[in-house]
Amino acid sequence: MIGLHLRQKSSVWDCVMRTRKNVRDENECYDEAMRLLQSIDLGEKAFERAGHLAYGEQRKLEIIRALASRPRILLLDEPTAGMNHSEQGSLMDYIRSINGEGVTIILIEHNMKVVMNISHHVIVLNYGVKIAEGTPQEVQNNEQVIEAYLGRGKAHAQG
Repeated sequence: MIGLHLRQKSSVWDCVMRTRKNVRDENECYDEAMRLLQSIDLGEKAFERAGHLAYGEQRKLEIIRALASRPRILLLDEPTAGMNHSEQGSLMDYIRSINGEGVTIILIEHNMKVVMNISHHVIVLNYGVKIAEGTPQEVQNNEQVIEAYLGRGKAHAQG
């Protein structure tokens, strides 16, 4: 609900006096928080402390907290780090669904399986310098990318 409070219309006075407007805002905030939790399979954990959730669940919670503010662009930095294969797959599906709802996703990720399965457009940096840009397939076959990430011998071995 923390992320949703940014969108509430109640004033400080409404909150202190628990006016109808504040009660309505709080009810709407609760309903939206529950909808977001359900959307990422955390609905049954709604009343648990965030610190007691498993690591992968905490990562999911961070994402929906950011989504609560209804961004048009969402920056995700290593969202699947520390997750097992099943958790990664579930989160990739969720990220695709967010994108399908019109939210632009900027993903910083070192797990190439995640990048190649989620992305429409990829930019590859090597020590802060852009070395490739294009579709996942184009980038995957780019000689500079192969050399930078697999080494010169691998690039020549594939040719």
